[in-house]
Amino acid sequence: MRKKELALEVIERLKKEYPDAECSLDYDEAWKLLVSVRLAAQCTDARVNVVVEKLYAKYPDVASLAAAPVEEIEKIVHPCGLGNSKARDISACMKMLQEEYGGKVPDDFDALLKLPGVGRKSANLIMGDVFGKPAIVTDTHCIRLCNRIGLVDGIKEPKKVEMALWKIIPPEEGSDFCHRLVWHGREVCTARTSPYCDKCCLQDICKKKGLSGNRQF
Repeated sequence: MRKKELALEVIERLKKEYPDAECSLDYDEAWKLLVSVRLAAQCTDARVNVVVEKLYAKYPDVASLAAAPVEEIEKIVHPCGLGNSKARDISACMKMLQEEYGGKVPDDFDALLKLPGVGRKSANLIMGDVFGKPAIVTDTHCIRLCNRIGLVDGIKEPKKVEMALWKIIPPEEGSDFCHRLVWHGREVCTARTSPYCDKCCLQDICKKKGLSGNRQF
């Protein structure tokens, strides 16, 4: 099966398995997703969702968070780890939004990449979830599963995985597909335990399942 055909089959099966898959970070405004995705680096989404409640209670909009001392932001976000660098990025990002975009999050990919603390993964998440535009979010689940399934071959670098997936994933499917990979990666194709191949909806088309030995990615 060619990679494009495989991709379409994987997409359809995951749709049936996880019809309601969506971003697990809680937000009701675009700028809040920017904050949460920065805090989520090396931290669970569940913890981020708890921490941001306190942050937004004290700083309920872009202007107030932009004006907040970095030290005060750090005190609140410390439980997410890497508090100092995350607080600095959040502060600088909110300042840039306030000064250059009137407190609004731009809907342009290149403009998003210019925001402090925003990389390709975060920019794609914003483009897909907030603005409904084509996006591929290459987080650790996406990279691991795409290698195991055989959608990419031994590629670990996020940008290279993203570029490879753009060639085989229909643009309108990319965002939801990546969310479903996250759910599948948490529940079935796990990283810290052996994957539960016996209950995987992809087991008959998965490259890893068809390989002899115990090759891991």
